[in-house]
Amino acid sequence: MSSNYYAVVMAGGVGSRFWPVSTPDFPKQFHDMLGTGDTLIQKTFKRLSQLIPKENILILTHENYRDIVKEQLPSVAEQNIILEPAMRNTAPCILYAAMKIKKINPDAVMVVAPSDHWIEDEVQFVSNLQRTFDVCERDKVLMTLGILPTFPNTGYGYIEFNKLDSRPIKKVVQFREKPDYVTARKFIQSRHFLWNAGIFVWSVSAIIDAFSAYQPAMIELFDKGYDLYNTDKERAFIEENYPLAENISIDYAVMEKASNVYVLPATFDWNDLGTWGSLYDKLPKDASENAVVNANTYFNNAANNIVRTDGDKLVVVDGLNDYIIVDKEDVLLIYPKRKEQDIKTVSQYIESNIKK
Repeated sequence: MSSNYYAVVMAGGVGSRFWPVSTPDFPKQFHDMLGTGDTLIQKTFKRLSQLIPKENILILTHENYRDIVKEQLPSVAEQNIILEPAMRNTAPCILYAAMKIKKINPDAVMVVAPSDHWIEDEVQFVSNLQRTFDVCERDKVLMTLGILPTFPNTGYGYIEFNKLDSRPIKKVVQFREKPDYVTARKFIQSRHFLWNAGIFVWSVSAIIDAFSAYQPAMIELFDKGYDLYNTDKERAFIEENYPLAENISIDYAVMEKASNVYVLPATFDWNDLGTWGSLYDKLPKDASENAVVNANTYFNNAANNIVRTDGDKLVVVDGLNDYIIVDKEDVLLIYPKRKEQDIKTVSQYIESNIKK
């Protein structure tokens, strides 16, 4: 375990497609979505700490979630909880974290990882991560972990790599937006596309150099406070200047522009847990393909449903197929799985017009 290894855990998202469990006040990364005994962010922290010293793991979240992070990750020091005063997508927060780390350790190599993904084979995850760290310590490159596609998913971005590259680590040709079904099927058939999992690895010097090349205004903004980082004056500077940063993702800001981007096809199972349907895919099923979290259930003439409650509530389901059934406090959701992408819109409407 190297003292030069760092991690930045992205934990500021809302996860609105998991409503009513995930809400703006308490989003999905802070829930035990699969009933394992650990929340998603706790699982992520434990997984990363197998390779990275715990004191080198930073949690990047919105200031509204500070107390939740402290409660769920009590071993994380106060200074390792990086608070965004405003939501500005992934590029500004990654640059901010990289500059803080560089000031502590200019030789650092860092991984940026979402807090709400599900990875089953943690041995392979750690092995893959070690391999990318080895490369980034040696070469000034920007790396990502790509997931081997199992079906033509239209909900993920894709990474196209050089199909003539026979090396285990591939040169990235381009990042591709979420495709339609026909395009996604072509991607799968071509055998040189991977799902973009949003897991990035680089040395702090490599990523800061990339920002200097492709986002000079953002570098100038954050560099003004460099001497204040990791001091008691940092917070005031960030609260004043962070909202001035462009609202842009790391993909658009850097990765799609840089020429030194490489991808390692991952050898672990991965699920981004972006919807109730993706959660359903990871849960054990009964003989009728029903999946259950927490609840006691009685099914009759019912199949392919997912049921989740807060506690051991008895749920009786008769005559329903392919439904999402979620009971949480004062909300009961009964929704067809085929329309799960609409839950985000429904939740936004309810939060704005009904739950006042």
